[in-house]
Amino acid sequence: MASEGDPRVLFVMNLVLSAVFGTGILWGLDFVGLATFSVTNAAVATLLLMALTGIVVRVL
Repeated sequence: MASEGDPRVLFVMNLVLSAVFGTGILWGLDFVGLATFSVTNAAVATLLLMALTGIVVRVL
């Protein structure tokens, strides 16, 4: 029998990893001049990545 884990832990892991990855992507886009790095943009990138992760996990 497979364990799905504690949903709170999964949520926090998704939040942290999405924030790190989203911030890195945004920093890279700012570095090449395609986007502006700001806290708002980093938060939006984090939320988008969390939503995308949730969709992918449910579909697969």
